[in-house]
Amino acid sequence: MSRTFLPWINRSLSSSKLPPLGCNFSTSLSQPFNSPRSLQILPSSHPNPLYHLLPPTQNPSQLVDLICTSLKRPDCDLSVLRNNLGNLLPRLNTSDIGRVLLRCQSDYASALTFFNWVKNDLCIVPGVYNYCLVLHILSWSRQLGQAMELMTELFKSVRNEIPKEDVFRVLVVSSEECYWDPVVFDILIKAYLKIGSVREAFRTYLKTTELGFAPSVISCNFLIDRLLKVNDIEQCWVVYGIMGRVGIHPNSHTFNILTNVLCREGDVDKVNEFLERMEEEGFDPDIVTYNTLLRSYCRKGRLEDAFRLYSVMSIRRVNPDLVSHTTLINGLCRADRVREAHNLFNQMLHDGLDPDGLVYSTLIYTYCKEGNMKESKLLLREMIGRGIFPDDFTCRVMMEGYGREGNLISAINLVVELERLGVPLSKEIYDHLIISLCDESRPFAAKNFLDRICAEGYVPSMCIYYKLIEALCSNDSVDEALILKAEMIEKGKLPNLGSYKSLIGSLTRTGRSKEGELLMEEMNGLGVMPDHEICRALIHGFCKEKNVARAESILETFAAKFGVIDHESCNALIWVIAEDGDANALMELQNRILKMGYAPNRTSYKYIILGICKAATPHKGKLHELWICRRPEQFLRPA
Repeated sequence: MSRTFLPWINRSLSSSKLPPLGCNFSTSLSQPFNSPRSLQILPSSHPNPLYHLLPPTQNPSQLVDLICTSLKRPDCDLSVLRNNLGNLLPRLNTSDIGRVLLRCQSDYASALTFFNWVKNDLCIVPGVYNYCLVLHILSWSRQLGQAMELMTELFKSVRNEIPKEDVFRVLVVSSEECYWDPVVFDILIKAYLKIGSVREAFRTYLKTTELGFAPSVISCNFLIDRLLKVNDIEQCWVVYGIMGRVGIHPNSHTFNILTNVLCREGDVDKVNEFLERMEEEGFDPDIVTYNTLLRSYCRKGRLEDAFRLYSVMSIRRVNPDLVSHTTLINGLCRADRVREAHNLFNQMLHDGLDPDGLVYSTLIYTYCKEGNMKESKLLLREMIGRGIFPDDFTCRVMMEGYGREGNLISAINLVVELERLGVPLSKEIYDHLIISLCDESRPFAAKNFLDRICAEGYVPSMCIYYKLIEALCSNDSVDEALILKAEMIEKGKLPNLGSYKSLIGSLTRTGRSKEGELLMEEMNGLGVMPDHEICRALIHGFCKEKNVARAESILETFAAKFGVIDHESCNALIWVIAEDGDANALMELQNRILKMGYAPNRTSYKYIILGICKAATPHKGKLHELWICRRPEQFLRPA
């Protein structure tokens, strides 16, 4: 856009008249306003005729003159001015601010200094009109960076006052008062895009072109690119169409963005037609264009078309770069053609291109997925040899690959090797290995690995402790699990309910039910409430140890103290008494469990009837033998 002064522009926006200077812009934009064209005929904000009798520093009508005079001095000090005009400054309003800015429009530094002084030192909130005047002054003086910052500040200031699209109207109307440059509309579009208001930027673009101004091709490119990112494909073509209509000549960057738009639409066949149009405009497709197409072909699985285009690149003297090869290698790997991908990788090295971590990671991932850990490790070593450290994803892929092959020891050895080479490993890698060892029922290997990395600064999380305790208990290594629990408590980390379940379950399975009961009391003291599974484990343990009295006491404690009514635990106790064939003991137990709040179920009655039958049978065999001889239905059939 060229610099211009157009007093007629206000007539093109007859519905966008501003209220008089000094009025709040948010009141109305439809009030009539005949904008004066020179500063001398600006209406005075203080028409009182008696003001001329006052000294200049106390005369409100002299406020603007005094400020402007001070700003023109080489040794301008606004703090001194503030002291001299202490009584007048409270009268400074948005109309006065505008008058001062208009007088300073040929000196952008003075205008900006005054504007910041008003905002920051006097704590006066300038109006939207004041902001727009400063924006015109800055853009006319080609201070575009400062104009962009001020435009962003304006958006924040009017966010809760008026719709942001009204800023365009104020910019247009305020241009009647001062020298201006249409580049201000470029700044407006870019500022909207900078804050993420793509829709407002698009509307501003439409309004700017409707007035007959042509935004820069850079602004158009930014707008198309942002519209593409929000997936507004239709509006991308609207912007491009308007560019041709108003005479904005696209550049290679424009065509590259639009190529991406075509690929996003999914109609890759239209790309050839578009490339021909691009060549008609005098632009040859560059490496960005070809890489965009290659990426689209590979994403859609059209590898043959991608390699055909790859061949065309060399014919057209566009040498494929690292991005081109990475895209093709990724496409081949996604199609499980890893050997071809590796051959292309070697060709890339032969052509003198230095691979990056992404290429290596892609090949390593694909080899690991195929279970070829040998080739993966060779690539990993080659990668490190080139000074490229693998990222967390690559290391995790290697660990998972060894895990799928059931070779976690090799994974641990790889960790040691990576640490020796100075490759940083994340905490998630260590967590994954410990959990994988536990899942493979190798808790001692996991514990040894944990001890080693803890010595190097690793801090295990709670879930790692929980997993180790569970794995040790599953292997009936309860003593080691208890030591680990003690370490947790010493470090201020309390075991959870699952850990206590594992510990108590392991203790009761190994004939140490009394220790399990003490552990239950400990967890209760720490505020962890036991549940029916712990009740069941303890009762089964005591019953297995023939300590029926203690089992009954546990059953009563869980019912009375914890409100846990577990019928399976109750039936386990009934079974033990029934197996002894003592009918009186069975009846007494039934009465006691009724008082505890248990209502015998079908299984309870089966066990009780079988116990009574055994007491009445001369042959005192095992209760389960009687159960085999007679089906349960026989005992429950009515007489």
